[in-house]
Amino acid sequence: MAGGITDTGELYSPYVGLVYMFNLIVGTGALTMPKAFATAGWLVSLVLLMFLGFMSYMTTTFVVEAMAAANAQLRWKRMEKRKEDDEDEDSSSGVSDSDVLLRDSYERAETRPILSVQRRGSPNIFEITERVEMGQMASMFFNKVGVNLFYFCIIIYLYGDLAIYAAAVPVSLMQVTCSAIGNHSCNVGDGTKYNDTDKCWGPIRRIDAYRLYLAAFTLLLGPFTFFNVQKTKYLQIMTSLMRWIAFILMIILALIRISRGQAEGHPSMAQLSGIRNLFGVCVYSFMCQHSLPSLITPISKKRHVNKLVLLDYILILAFYSLLSFTAIYCFRNDTLMDMYTLNFTNCEIINVAFIRYFLGLFPVFTISTNFPIIAVTLRNNWKTLFHREGGTYPWLVDRIVFPAITLVPPVLVAFCTHDLESLVGITGAYAGNGIQYLIPAFLAYCSRKDTQLVFGSGTVNKHLSPFRHTFWIVFVLIWGFSCFVFVTANIVLSESKL
Repeated sequence: MAGGITDTGELYSPYVGLVYMFNLIVGTGALTMPKAFATAGWLVSLVLLMFLGFMSYMTTTFVVEAMAAANAQLRWKRMEKRKEDDEDEDSSSGVSDSDVLLRDSYERAETRPILSVQRRGSPNIFEITERVEMGQMASMFFNKVGVNLFYFCIIIYLYGDLAIYAAAVPVSLMQVTCSAIGNHSCNVGDGTKYNDTDKCWGPIRRIDAYRLYLAAFTLLLGPFTFFNVQKTKYLQIMTSLMRWIAFILMIILALIRISRGQAEGHPSMAQLSGIRNLFGVCVYSFMCQHSLPSLITPISKKRHVNKLVLLDYILILAFYSLLSFTAIYCFRNDTLMDMYTLNFTNCEIINVAFIRYFLGLFPVFTISTNFPIIAVTLRNNWKTLFHREGGTYPWLVDRIVFPAITLVPPVLVAFCTHDLESLVGITGAYAGNGIQYLIPAFLAYCSRKDTQLVFGSGTVNKHLSPFRHTFWIVFVLIWGFSCFVFVTANIVLSESKL
């Protein structure tokens, strides 16, 4: 998920923030989790899910801490500028002797930090009142190389997001329509394996139908990349409502089949070959760090924000476990589909046609509303990456080139493959790994150093992460880099066996 949740000025209570965060995290990744669970085994999946949930919570607290440090620096920067303006207006009477002595007591280096005045008595200096996005925090706390690496990571992640969305909608449409009006009526979830070359409607192959839907999806939603769009509150309410109806329906239908003795699943405890995709899916499914500024800033009372986030992660962990365990015991491993909703389009699972079509087409509605927003976010990140102070882009570059390099690559990836589990796994394992682990850890480390330099070593950030010891930052960094190595080695070994 990407993009803002609300405008900075719209405040809401901590409990509304809890609901927003739940909706932000639980998205498309959850639909690919049951297949990943079945592939890796229930015990390995549960342990890894709990561990990655803990790691994601830790790095979420790192981002909140960095947001507070960034707010403090911006606040003091404005205060210093105001003081300097006052001094310029009346240099003879505007500064007291005590202020002069205080200012002279600090050494001024040639490269002076943004803020150099220390006042430990300000209780609200670290209050999070201004939305500071991750890109702005990277610019404040990282050097030029770090900023470029940040934008590279977020751009790759958004490309992966768009490729997943561009493939998920045509896959859902292909599966539903090929079964409804094609040669395999009502057989989507019955365990029959179809090849891309199998017939869909008459002489039209399934892969042809998929690519026709992909072309239609691109033509309908692609043009929004060339304009500015945003997710309205009413659109968010509608998509959230549809999402929860779909998830609750799938859990209830699976539980009914299990209670009637119709369960077909016999999941294994552990299959190490499935860990790679499971890791990527779990990372993708816990992703929220890049949207935290727009989510946390409007919360009216942030005193217990870390406890609020912890409660959210516990609820999300329980929900993912319930969804995945009901799935792997209800359906055989070989019948679970990449997009879990498609398992409920079989007449034997549910004989109400409306529910079958609602679940089968659910990803089409929700993803179609998100695709333009993420595309515009990616386009704006490209513009920010190449922007130079005081410069402007020519009309052709601004309106044609940037939207084109945003739209074309993910559509090409979706044209070449519709393996959603692999797309989610690779996106989560690489770009998601960087955004969820490495960037928050570096933000926490650099913001702590800057805070000590600017305000003194005795100043304590009121939103300091519970994982304040440097050990945790080092642990996250080692874990993140180890995951890069593990996933890459696993891919290389898997390819060499083929």
